[in-house]
Amino acid sequence: MNIKLTLPDGKKIEAKKGITGRALAEKIGKKLAKQALAIKVGDELKDLSHPIESDARIKILTWNEPEGKDVLRHSAAHVLAYAVTELFPKAKPTIGPVIEDGFYYDFYRDKPFDAQEIKQIEKKVNSIIGANHTIVRHMVAKKEARAFYKDNKFKKELISEFEGNAHSFYTMGKFDDLCRGPHIPSTGHIKAFKIIKDSSAYWRGDEKKETLRRLYGVAFPSKKELDEYLVRMEEIEKRDHRKLGPELGLFFLHDTAPGMPYWLPKGLRVYQALVKFWKEEHDKLNYQEIATPLINKKDLWEISGHWEHYQENMFIADMGENEVYGVKAMNCPNAMITFAHESRSYKDLPLKLSDKDTLHRYERSGTLHGLLRVRSFSQDDAHIYVTPEQIEQQYDEILGIADQFYRIFGLDYTLRLGTRPEGFIGDKKTWDKAEAELKKILEKSRKKYGREYEVLEGDGAFYGPKIDIIMKDSLGREWQTGTVQLDFQQPRRFNLSYVDKDGSKKTPVVIHRVIYGSLERFIGLLIEHFAGAFPTWLAPEQVRILPITDRALAYAKRIKETLAKDGVLVSIDDSTNTIQYKIRNAQLKKVPYMLVLGDKEVSAKNVTVRHRSGKIEYGKNFKAFAKTLKQEIVERTLSS
Repeated sequence: MNIKLTLPDGKKIEAKKGITGRALAEKIGKKLAKQALAIKVGDELKDLSHPIESDARIKILTWNEPEGKDVLRHSAAHVLAYAVTELFPKAKPTIGPVIEDGFYYDFYRDKPFDAQEIKQIEKKVNSIIGANHTIVRHMVAKKEARAFYKDNKFKKELISEFEGNAHSFYTMGKFDDLCRGPHIPSTGHIKAFKIIKDSSAYWRGDEKKETLRRLYGVAFPSKKELDEYLVRMEEIEKRDHRKLGPELGLFFLHDTAPGMPYWLPKGLRVYQALVKFWKEEHDKLNYQEIATPLINKKDLWEISGHWEHYQENMFIADMGENEVYGVKAMNCPNAMITFAHESRSYKDLPLKLSDKDTLHRYERSGTLHGLLRVRSFSQDDAHIYVTPEQIEQQYDEILGIADQFYRIFGLDYTLRLGTRPEGFIGDKKTWDKAEAELKKILEKSRKKYGREYEVLEGDGAFYGPKIDIIMKDSLGREWQTGTVQLDFQQPRRFNLSYVDKDGSKKTPVVIHRVIYGSLERFIGLLIEHFAGAFPTWLAPEQVRILPITDRALAYAKRIKETLAKDGVLVSIDDSTNTIQYKIRNAQLKKVPYMLVLGDKEVSAKNVTVRHRSGKIEYGKNFKAFAKTLKQEIVERTLSS
């Protein structure tokens, strides 16, 4: 009996019922069969050994597809566990998931892995890869699975939570591991492997549970790709905002306030420059800024739905006497209260209320990461109250703002629509209507701004679908930054209303939106994107004057005074260091312009301009330099 299989390009092929993914790949072509790692049948990922029993959409997965990469990385995690348990039998394997660009595996062990042990593990991994062990899936009864892991409480805990009376295991060589799969056909498909980091972690991410030893790794189908990855990682390390931030005097973090940055004077200048730009552009569009309480009774969060859906991520203060408060984790409930504070008419809409109050969210300590994942942050937040007829026009305006903002930083971006999640509130009909509206808007935006979009099912907020801004930095990494969320639910929960043209009361629709997203996160990304060398308008120190001798000091002070009057952030290095040392120090601090002043410059009343890029202009007319500099700052040009 034959079945019909539909390929990704729409082409249909006939095959015998029960054909495996491997046989199908060979039927399609030898090159594909050689590269094949797994198969997608409908929406399910399967091993290449999986028999296909009925008509289906299929896709042979190779390293070129994201899902193919995940399968190879997942298998590499199992190879890592095989190597560790062979070398260190007392180490208990727990879980080994795929993460962005790689994977990790957690082991229960009484001490961390040292450098010598990690070298041993890598050598063993390469031996397992070289043996090209076939990876075979088989089912094991729950009772037998528990017996197999009689000395591993972590695996037994997982088994007890799984439904069904039998669970899938995978065997490679002498190693068996509990896993749902799928996996690559054999270990030899991995051609390059490296352990890149080791750390500690808690079982299930719970600080109250056992400490585990985590090994992070990467794997590739060629050594060339590993080498390219390592070069890229080296560049990423140079740009790491956690290193550059303190070095450039922008911010620091302290153990007494985990995930809550201290902004230093230079960092606050960058922060304020971003806010100033944001405010200038939004004032033109009639946004009105508000400030609201940072601590609110739990009653507010119960009305909004956050107490039910978000409480575990909030800082809670129980003051006794039935007074429980939540520290503000988002601005929207207070924005609803602000709208309801007075009577509203259709003439007031769209009403654009912006709010950049400090927010606090309880992120697990193990997830904190410099400015990119914090507990204390501010957003360039706004809530726009509209009639249904105004939704499209407002989205068009918001996406226009986003395009303007990201272009000014030289950032490429795409858009992503998140649809109804499992724990949604409201009715499906309203959700379907909202999602259809946003798809229409995204199609229009794609044509207008040339920005592609994708749909991520189930990724919406619990109260409405959303459009996320996915920014790509100078190293090609993607980050979710801004978001625009359409909400029909919150206004109903807060009984918001406006008087329409006919005198009837209507419920407004609210658009939640941030463009930068978290300012802390955005600055962290900008530090890495620019490697700390901000555009002149954003730089916390725009000009540094370097007198060669004290004879040039008076002239240096006059220049500083002139530039400062024009709002330029300027300083003088009047130290006794050599001019070469002063130049080097300014370069390390990423100062866009250095003005070198010696006897010649004093006499001619000009300056020698050293650009951060290394370009030098001798005998430059100071007034001409000041004019060009001012224009560069005012116009917020990208290069300096």
